[in-house]
Amino acid sequence: MNKLIEPHGGTLKELYLSADAAAAEKQQAREYPSWDLTYRQLCDVELLLNGAFSPLEGFLSQADYRCVLSDLHLENGVLWPMPVTLDVTETFADGIAPGSRVALRDPEGVLLAVLEVTDLWRPDKTVEALQVFGTDELLHPGVNYLFNQAHPVYLGGRLRGIEAPIHYDFKHLRDSPRELRDKFKKWGWRRIVAFQTRNPMHRAHYELTFRAAQLTEANLLIHPVVGMTKPGDIDHYSRVRCYERLLQYYPEQTTTLSLLHLAMRMGGPREALWHAIIRKNHGCTHFIVGRDHAGPGNNSQGKPFYGPYEAQEMVARYQEEIGIQMVPFQEMIFVQERAEYAPGNEVVEGETVLNISGTEFRRRLQEGLEIPEWFSYADVVTELRRAYPPRRRQGFTVFFTGLSGAGKSTIANALMVKLMELGGRSVTLLDGDIVRKHLSSELGFSREHRNINILRIGFVASEITKNGGIAICAPIAPYAATRREVREMVSPGGGFLEVYVATSIEVCEERDRKGLYAKARAGLIKEFTGISDPYETPENPEMAIDTTECTPDEAAQRIILKLEKLGYIK
Repeated sequence: MNKLIEPHGGTLKELYLSADAAAAEKQQAREYPSWDLTYRQLCDVELLLNGAFSPLEGFLSQADYRCVLSDLHLENGVLWPMPVTLDVTETFADGIAPGSRVALRDPEGVLLAVLEVTDLWRPDKTVEALQVFGTDELLHPGVNYLFNQAHPVYLGGRLRGIEAPIHYDFKHLRDSPRELRDKFKKWGWRRIVAFQTRNPMHRAHYELTFRAAQLTEANLLIHPVVGMTKPGDIDHYSRVRCYERLLQYYPEQTTTLSLLHLAMRMGGPREALWHAIIRKNHGCTHFIVGRDHAGPGNNSQGKPFYGPYEAQEMVARYQEEIGIQMVPFQEMIFVQERAEYAPGNEVVEGETVLNISGTEFRRRLQEGLEIPEWFSYADVVTELRRAYPPRRRQGFTVFFTGLSGAGKSTIANALMVKLMELGGRSVTLLDGDIVRKHLSSELGFSREHRNINILRIGFVASEITKNGGIAICAPIAPYAATRREVREMVSPGGGFLEVYVATSIEVCEERDRKGLYAKARAGLIKEFTGISDPYETPENPEMAIDTTECTPDEAAQRIILKLEKLGYIK
């Protein structure tokens, strides 16, 4: 194979068994404990099996995990910056020991691989967060996932691949590292520059990638992530249609599009280095690293988690060790006098810079406003307008939270009537007691069961919202992490308005018709919110309402006005 597209580590580690060996393993796997892979794990398993994560041969051992955290290298000295671990529950781990084999299955029960367990351990997640992400703030999506979604026990070991995960979408654009390198060889592409993205591409992205290909005298691979990205990102179906529209603007036979089913961690500099290794394994010789590569946004002080060029600095430091050349780029800016884009460091004093931020672009989409041709191609904008209509045509969820007796259900009923009076969308009330009766009758009131109940409400609300309806939810929802998870479920499909009903516990006790607070204080009801179990006050709800200061009708009217201001109703 051409040296320029030699994969990282010298050999592509494809972990699939032969057909006969896979058939025999499937028979034996019936006796193994089974683990249903989470979405992130499903992405990781796919890229482990097809060699995108070469030189890994499975999930990291504890020794490799520790070395990656502290030194960005595996125990054998090979560069690898991102922990790739299989997290499982305590209950599942209790039945596993080194030497065990575990059947790894997709959500439908299809056997994808068998894990030969070498070790298992309970990680210090705070240490992992600080070393990998440089922060333990839950505002960072990678940190939030680590603390609130990842299970507490890690399993390490080699994988024996049975079959690849099935994808029904965009099959013609899904290439394994082997398939993509074979295409490059067939086309005679010896220099390939890759571009990573998790967002739609506009004119600035086109200019950046086109210039990078010219600069390196290379063919261009647009290699977007279509696996797990940042909560709130535009869905990959809409993005891929946009990428296909954009391809027509590049010179013929210079550019190709392929999809990467990666679960991003939003880890900034470490993530950029990881992305470079993955592209090397796919046969690329160059990799574009732009401003704030894989940055997750701002921290609690309103500042970016990572500096704008930290990622470039890290990739530059290790590019020779990886064997891929970084192509650094500053932010591309439209200069009015030139009627063209230029790198930020080439703009001179006195020139007029035009810019539309991501927030402003989304606002214009939501309100159906004009998006200028210099910002994005018309057919790309048309595609996005199809997927993301103005807010007045979107579904939305109003999610009430507050103590028992705070007035959530009363306000929710008043709001439902007002929204039905306005018309235009179907309205569904998911009150806590109603859901308990019809959807969660088998659940108790432990923390685990409360979370399950709230997540069920969130799932139903997300389905209503993405289909253009209105969901009004009125549970207690005492835990911040669960409320955040519901928001992340609903937001991709439409609006989400969290309303904290901030009535004091003293007032709630006075209103208590069922005597629940008295029973809780007497110890007759265990884990009662506000008495023997905490209520985590929302920090940044869209609205806070104290029912001692207004009637239910007035509270509902305030919410109507807020929805009108946000553009969801007219």
